[in-house]
Amino acid sequence: MIEIKNISKRYKNGVKALSNINIKIDKGEFVFLVGPSGAGKSTLTKMLLKETEPTQGRIMIDSQNINGIHRRKVPYLRRKIGVVFQDFRLLENKTVYENVAFAMEIVEATPKEIRRNVPTMLSLVGLSNKAKMYPDQLSGGEQQRVSIARAIINNPPILIADEPTGNLDPETSWEIMRLLRQINRRGTTVVMATHDREIVNMMQQRVIALEKGVLVRDDKRGGYGYED
Repeated sequence: MIEIKNISKRYKNGVKALSNINIKIDKGEFVFLVGPSGAGKSTLTKMLLKETEPTQGRIMIDSQNINGIHRRKVPYLRRKIGVVFQDFRLLENKTVYENVAFAMEIVEATPKEIRRNVPTMLSLVGLSNKAKMYPDQLSGGEQQRVSIARAIINNPPILIADEPTGNLDPETSWEIMRLLRQINRRGTTVVMATHDREIVNMMQQRVIALEKGVLVRDDKRGGYGYED
């Protein structure tokens, strides 16, 4: 599904963000990406999304080397990857329904497909009764649920969650984690970057730990392991 081979990244200012990273993530896995601030987590996730390029090495997604993909084909690559952010990034002038529908409009889904799929997705994330509301009328947890619905409405095989609980209280964070686990059980590969020690320790999923740009740990069922 995802294969990262001998990846290194050095920025123009000479700072080395990643050094000889090798990771293989199989279809249907749930993986936590952990490490102190500056460990390289964001750089790695940006590479998966083709937002930045490695200095050396290659990244394979579905057996396709994404390093050499032409810029015109990047949007098609990104259709395979849903993304959930810490700050939600919803369209404030669109309703819950319209935010999720917009993701389908981008891939040129038909109006009939949108009318059929969006209500189903809102039901999955528990927001059927919020469809006509706007983001500023929702709680943080509800906004994150909209973000998740938008990320998976087109059935991407991979979901990247970048600190999805970072702005949420503990109870709401667990609601989001239960939803992500449910999505994972439906077959979606989930890669979650996080600093939330309690969640990582409780869920006991695969943990990949970075430190100063180096992969220091890859545990099949691990804990957080940091004090920050």
